[in-house]
Order: sequence, then structure tokens, then C-alpha cells
Amino acid sequence: MSRSPGTRAAVLGAGSWGTTFAKVLADAGCSVVLHARRAELAHAIGETRENPDYLPGIRLPDRLRATADAVDALADADIVVLAVPSQSLRGNLTEWAPLLPPEAVLLSLMKGVELGTTKRMSQVIGEVTGAGPDRVAALSGPNLAREIAEEQPAATVVACEDHDRAAQVQAACHTPYFRPYTNQDLVGCELGGAVKNVIALACGITEGMGFGDNTRASLITRGLAETTRLGVALGAEPATFAGLAGLGDLVATCSSPLSRNRTFGERLGRGMSVEEVQRTTRQVAEGVKSCEPVLDLARAHGVDMPLTEAIVRVCHDGVPVTQIVKDIMSREAKPE
Repeated sequence: MSRSPGTRAAVLGAGSWGTTFAKVLADAGCSVVLHARRAELAHAIGETRENPDYLPGIRLPDRLRATADAVDALADADIVVLAVPSQSLRGNLTEWAPLLPPEAVLLSLMKGVELGTTKRMSQVIGEVTGAGPDRVAALSGPNLAREIAEEQPAATVVACEDHDRAAQVQAACHTPYFRPYTNQDLVGCELGGAVKNVIALACGITEGMGFGDNTRASLITRGLAETTRLGVALGAEPATFAGLAGLGDLVATCSSPLSRNRTFGERLGRGMSVEEVQRTTRQVAEGVKSCEPVLDLARAHGVDMPLTEAIVRVCHDGVPVTQIVKDIMSREAKPE
């Protein structure tokens, strides 16, 4: 297993996935600084060696340090990991951009499409920072944070147009329990990660309505078809969607109760409104906001995405979930 002795990593965002990935980097041998917005959270991590708000019960390595000072976090970083909610990326990154080391790899853990611009996260990163595509990477796969924090075996994909940069990140996060692969199809990996959240909402809705495995399998399969159609229209490689960043991430997110998008959808399926669900959870379900720009992207490229359209209608138009199921099942039959 390759290691990265001396690699310094800054992880900006101390939620469950940001904290978990900071642990992975530290376990792989990197020197890691985890940036938390709130000073009290950074202090608690330093004092207790765990993140009490987002990852309670998981001991964090001594090689990992927490701070609320972005200047401190980013100093001399070789890899800068961005792990904030996708719709807050532009605002946060505008603040951080002047502090970024000029040669650092910028690694996105975010799985979303920006409202208003329909830009993928790597595009937002490049636009705000001026970094070329050789410096911007994304990590995507079946990566439910809690399981990885517990060191259950998992795999992922590091995507970057520059293979050497992808390999640099791969070496920096390879541990006995976390196996990264590389891929140069950044478009496909990012779209797989973004659209799977939308499909997971649909799977959660049907779970909440009491439907079973046939329904979930059908949604996963048709959701994969939607995602692949959009990806190919945007220049992605079709094979990417059969891999970890496509099917792998989709299955995990649609099937696991640890998935915040699936759980959000399940509550909708039980009769709660979007606003009611949002009031009862502190975690961000990215698919609720990303479904609109994903659908805008699809329409701009003439791609049919009926499941995504259904989720937009539920989450933003107030259409009852029972009506959505009827509409989907009564669509004109077509060849698979």
C-alpha cells in the first residue's frame, strides 16, 4: 500500500463526512487539520478527540487537529478538502480563496449541482479560485460516513482530469479499510454523486409509503438510466455509471438508513411536508436542493428524467407523493 509521508491536508467542513474523511487521511499517514466554523466545536474535538455533534463515539487520531481559524487550517496544505454543503460552496470558497496554497490539490467531497448556474462543484471551484482542471478533483463512491468512521471496508473513486493528481490523492487516503481507485472522468463521477441523492429521495418516499424491494430495485435501475443519459449528454463515459461512483454510490444511498436523502424521503412518504422534515434534522439532504438544477441541466440538454422531475414536484411544487406514484406508473410505456 502506498503512503504519503509528510503530506499536509486541510479539511474544510467538520460535518460527519468531512470529519470521517479527515480521519481517513490521518490514518493514511497525513498530517491533517480539520476546520470547523464554530470555535466551540473545534475546541470540543481537540479536548475529547471526537466530534460530538456529527460523529459521536468515534475516536479521532492524534495526527488530526481541529481549528476554527481558516488561515491556520490552510497553511502549507498539499491537499485542500472541501466538505461543506454544495449550495454554500461558492460563498465559503470566496472567503477562503485568497488563503489557498497555489499548488494544492482542491478535492471536492460534495455531491450536488449549484442552484441558478447548474454548475458541478468542480466547475464552481475552478470559477471561484481560478484553479485549472489539473488541480481540481472529486471523491465519490458508496461512502456512508458512519460505516467508514467505524473502519468498515469501503471503496471510492478519486476523479481528476490529471492522473498524477488523482494518484496523489489516492495515496493520501489509502488505508486498510478505505480503498480509493482513480478515474479521469470527472464529469461522470460528479454527476453520479449528485443525481443519486435525488433517486435516494424517491426510494425513501416509496419506503415510507410501505412499498418493498421490487419498487426500490425498479427505482434504482431506472434512476441509473436517467443518470447515465444525462452524463453521456454532458460528455461523461457510460462505463463510469456502472462503477463505484455510479451504481455503487446509488445502491448504498438508496438502500441504507444511514443515508440522509433516503431518510428524508422516507419521512415525506409517511406524510410529513418538506418543511416539517427540515425542522427535525440537522443534516443536509443535498437532493432536496440539487433536484432543481439537475432537472434544469437535463432540460437544457434535451434529456428525459421523469424520476428527477417527480422529486422536484414533491419537494418544490407541493404535489402529494401519492399523485407522483400514479403519474410515474401511468407514463407511456417505452422499450427499456
